[in-house]
Amino acid sequence: MCLAIPGKVVGIAEENGLRMGRVDFGGIIKRVCLDYVPELEIGDYTIVHVGFALSRIDEEEAQRTLAVFAQMGVLDEELAEGDEAFARAALAPQSPCPDGSCAPDAVKANS
Repeated sequence: MCLAIPGKVVGIAEENGLRMGRVDFGGIIKRVCLDYVPELEIGDYTIVHVGFALSRIDEEEAQRTLAVFAQMGVLDEELAEGDEAFARAALAPQSPCPDGSCAPDAVKANS
């Protein structure tokens, strides 16, 4: 699904010239690139998409968003890694043409 998810910065370090952080997503901690939001400090909340912090947000908004995502049941899917992510993808419905070229509207347009 690829949502941007709020998390709390719990650690910051430089790695290979990049400002990296450890971000806590409700108990799941992941490495995140913080270069796009250099003002982030430990204790701040940020929106993260595909491993990159995009903006700083307040704690209330972060908690509200996490609660909604938890109700929707999408956090586990979004935060899955490695074998778990591959297993989830394998169980997901598959399209015979992932580029959308065989979607009903595309078929009509090509006729």
